Amino acid sequence: MSRLQAEGLYKVFGRRPGEAVKKLESGSDRDELRAEGTTAAVIDASFSVEPGQIFVVMGLSGSGKSTLLRMLNGLLDPTAGRVLFDGQDLTALSPKDLRDVRAKKISMVFQHFALFPHRSVLENAAYGLEVQGVPRAEREKRAHEALEMAGLKGWEKSWPDELSGGMQQRVGLARALATDADLLLMDESFSALDPLIRRDMQDQLLSLQKTLKKTIVFITHDLNEAMRLGDNIAVMRDGRIVQLGTAEDILVTPANDYVASFTQDVDRSRVLTAGAIMAEPHTAIGTQDESGKELRTPQDVIAAAPATVSADTPIIELFTPCSTSAVPVAVTDAKGSLIGVVPRSRLLAVLGEPMEPTVPGLAGDTEAGQQDAKNVKAGRQDAKNVKKVSAGA
Repeated sequence: MSRLQAEGLYKVFGRRPGEAVKKLESGSDRDELRAEGTTAAVIDASFSVEPGQIFVVMGLSGSGKSTLLRMLNGLLDPTAGRVLFDGQDLTALSPKDLRDVRAKKISMVFQHFALFPHRSVLENAAYGLEVQGVPRAEREKRAHEALEMAGLKGWEKSWPDELSGGMQQRVGLARALATDADLLLMDESFSALDPLIRRDMQDQLLSLQKTLKKTIVFITHDLNEAMRLGDNIAVMRDGRIVQLGTAEDILVTPANDYVASFTQDVDRSRVLTAGAIMAEPHTAIGTQDESGKELRTPQDVIAAAPATVSADTPIIELFTPCSTSAVPVAVTDAKGSLIGVVPRSRLLAVLGEPMEPTVPGLAGDTEAGQQDAKNVKAGRQDAKNVKKVSAGA
């Protein structure tokens, strides 16, 4: 069973919100409602988050992502739809029961740290446990453990204003971890940090997640951050989820031009994996190795391949082997069986043009590489022509 489910969530601000939902369901758009003095912040949002998954909601300012997050823990009541947490309908709970769920099962990490300046680091980290009524000795013990996990051992007696921005955000993360909540909600939690500190916090979160396996909903406006952290990603625009999928889904098959415009500047080489772009193993059977010998079996392909990698290997690690051999890279499973191959032309197609400045050696240094690049370019033009014909151009 999914840990968290959003089912047809709407949030409308302004006059007669119930009528506005009916209009949206009938095909009215956001602009029509705005002209009537009504704002549709979230429109028909549905998704599931599995236990131990980092689910990222990404969108620009005004897309509805923060409003959506606040409906997930009951800070905002949905105009329509419901939120299920471990099968329990949060939208049907009494205010007291909802407060109990928020206190014990759901923790939130804010963008601007939300630390108490008059409390020490340890006291800030223990605050959620204090709200729960946990005895002082136990809450201090758990706060110490959480601060150590967050990399702040030795800073327990310090005051928030003695810490850097990154360290303050670690305190906020430790406070969420100390409660041992089942669900962490993180609202632009790293966006106020400098780029290097931000990446360090992303590393910290991913490292903690390997051990703790929390269920996390992470809000961001940064696609690179979304791609780095998210097991699944929901892209929002004008209150709607316009695409839902893995980072690889969104990069390789964007749902529309809006999503495609986001992905054009993403470093695909560090996001996509060999498993995401590999071709079927049989495509290499019958080809020849560097000496002209025919590859007849999967074992032949593995033996001739310039490198053997796992499915989760980032494609940046395929550049060198693909540039040095016409034989595709072999992708194998944990047992060493061939599950796919990555030919040079496939790598070129996924990375896109121009290739020379990005991947030296792939598209320009060899005759085969130059031909691959020409083939990819020709294939793209064919696809454009087909699209024009289909559209009646």
